Amino acid sequence: MTYYPEPVARLIEALQRLPGIGPKSAQRMTFFLLKRPIEEVRELSESLVAVKEQIVSCGTCFNVTEQDPCRICADPARDRRLLCIVEEPNDLLAMERTGEYRGHYHVLQGALSPLDGIGPEDLKVRELLARLEANAVAEVILATNPNVEGEATALYLAKLLRPLGPRVTRIARGLPVGGDLEYADQVTLSKALEGRREIS
Repeated sequence: MTYYPEPVARLIEALQRLPGIGPKSAQRMTFFLLKRPIEEVRELSESLVAVKEQIVSCGTCFNVTEQDPCRICADPARDRRLLCIVEEPNDLLAMERTGEYRGHYHVLQGALSPLDGIGPEDLKVRELLARLEANAVAEVILATNPNVEGEATALYLAKLLRPLGPRVTRIARGLPVGGDLEYADQVTLSKALEGRREIS
């Protein structure tokens, strides 16, 4: 077994707890950090602590924010009649980067996954229902991921929300720009066909 000084071993072990980081990647990161100037490593350390101390969950949409409510929920120019439901805060950021959507959001903080023991009570579904009760929402856009968990979540929410009155829609799925038909799987192609629209 390779011997590492205790601080090095602790850092390698800590880095392995991050998603997608295995033992080899953790070792590479540790030795990379050992070569960097102390100021750079201190800045990284302070950034990690600051993110835990200063970032909170918005009490309205459950996005990550420095202030509650977040800037999106507090923006009077946004259309309160539109509510886009996403799984995680990074999904919200992806939607915002398009510059196309000007409504509000609701972050579920995950997706239904019975195999992992994640049910509706583990997501922000109760809070979603309370929001819909308190606000005049005309359309709910389900923007969960196009995987098994995301589809199950969208179907569950659609059944739950339709009786409440708002129009319930699902984002279109299909081929990425620059993708080749020959490399697309059957589900992607069938969804691309389903979501087709007239060329104007």
